[in-house]
Amino acid sequence: MPVLTDASVKKYTAQAKRREIPDARATGLYLVIQPKPSGAKSWTLRFRRPNGRPAKMTLGSIDLSDHETKDDPVIGAPLTLGQARVLAAEIERKRKRGTDVIEEHKAAEARKSTAAADRAANSFDACVREFFIDYRTKRKARQRRWRDTASLLGLRYKPGSDPTTAEPELIKGGLVSIWGDKPVASIDGHDVHTVVSEARKLGSDGRARKLHAALSVVFSWLQQDRRVTANPCAGVSRPEPPEPRERFLTDAEIVAFWHGSDAIGAPFGSCFQIMLLTGARLREVAGMTRAELDADGVWTVPGSRTKNGRSLTLTLPPLAREIIGSLPVIEGGFVFTTTGRTPIGGFSRAKHDLDAAVAKVAGRAVPFRLHDLRRTFVTGLAALGVELPVVERAVNHVSGSFGGVAGVYNKHDYRAKVTEALRRWAAHVQGMVAEQTNVVAINDARR
Repeated sequence: MPVLTDASVKKYTAQAKRREIPDARATGLYLVIQPKPSGAKSWTLRFRRPNGRPAKMTLGSIDLSDHETKDDPVIGAPLTLGQARVLAAEIERKRKRGTDVIEEHKAAEARKSTAAADRAANSFDACVREFFIDYRTKRKARQRRWRDTASLLGLRYKPGSDPTTAEPELIKGGLVSIWGDKPVASIDGHDVHTVVSEARKLGSDGRARKLHAALSVVFSWLQQDRRVTANPCAGVSRPEPPEPRERFLTDAEIVAFWHGSDAIGAPFGSCFQIMLLTGARLREVAGMTRAELDADGVWTVPGSRTKNGRSLTLTLPPLAREIIGSLPVIEGGFVFTTTGRTPIGGFSRAKHDLDAAVAKVAGRAVPFRLHDLRRTFVTGLAALGVELPVVERAVNHVSGSFGGVAGVYNKHDYRAKVTEALRRWAAHVQGMVAEQTNVVAINDARR
C-alpha cells in the first residue's frame, strides 16, 4: 500500500476504468480517479458502520493548490492531502467511539437543508411575494392598489394578473433586487432609514412616504405571523405629508383649460374635460369602460378603482355624454384608449402638452395639477349653491357630512340632487366657454 504524497496525487492519471488508490498513512482513505475522459479526482473514506456493514463516504474533491488554509477542513469542500487525512482521523475517532458517522452526516445535511429552506422562505424577496398573495385588509379584501405597492417594493405585476398564479417581473434596482436574499429578521431600523432617505434624494418626499408606509404594512404582517419580533419601521421617521393644496381654477382659467384640452385632442383632452365635469379622479376617469355606462348616461365606477373602495354612480350631464359619444369605439372596451386593450397612460407627457396649450390660450403660464380639477369642481358646485351633502355624494366622500352617526344612519344617496348638480355645473362651464368663444369671434371681426 503506497504512502500518498502531494506529488504522487498530482502524478496519478486517469485510465479506462475508475481507480481507487489507498493511503497507507490514513486508515480507509482513498484517492479516487474517475475514468477518462473526466479524470476527476476526489477523496473517499471506506470503513464499517457500528452494525458491521461496510460504508463509503465521499469527503470532497482534490485541492491541488498545495495551500493549507487555517480553517478546519469540512466534508464537501476541496481538500488537500493533509486536510483529507485530518478528516479521516476525526471520522476514525468518532467511529471507534461507536458513532454512526453516516447517520450523523445525514442529520447534519438535513439540518443544513432545513436551515437553507428557512432562509429562503424568510428572505425579503420570498416574504414580499407571499405578502401580496396572502395579505388582506380589515375588510378581508386585497389592497386596492396592491400593484402600485408591489412596484414600489420592486415587483411588477401585469395589469389584470393574480398574484397567486402570476410571476412578477423583478424591477432592476428595486428594493426586492437589493434586499432579495436578506432575511427579514435581520432588517433593522437603520436599513429602513437608508432606503427611505435614498428615496427622498432620488425621488420625492411623497415616494419616500409611500415606501415607508408599504414597508410598515409588510413588517406588521410579518410580526403578526411571528416571523419578525418587531417592526423596524416603528423607530424610523416618516416624511411629513405636504401642506394641503388650495389651488382651484378661476373661471378664466377654466375656459383656457377647456380650449387647451380641445387643442391636444382625444383621448387625453377628452379625459381631462370629463374630470372637470364630474370631479372624478384621474384613475377613475382614465379607466372608464363602455360596460360601466348604460344607455341613460349613468356611469358606475367600481370600488376597485375608487380611493375609498366604494363604488360611485353618476348620471353624466349631456355635455359629458357628448364628449364620450364623440370618441371612437375601439375593441377592448376602454373609453379613453389608443389600443383598446389598455387605458391611456403617460400622463406626464400629456400634462406637458396640456400646459403648453393652456398657456397659448391664456397668454401666460397657468400652473395647476390634474387633481386641482377635482377641487375646482367642488368649489364650483359650492358657488352654484349646491348643498354640502350633495357635493360630498358627488365626489364619493364618506367623511364630513357622512362621518360618525350620519354615516351609520343616513343612507340617502341624493342621486337626483347629484344629477342636477352635475347638470348645472356642466351648463355653467359650457356657458363660460361659449361666451369666451363669442367674445373672441367679435373681436376678430372688428379687426
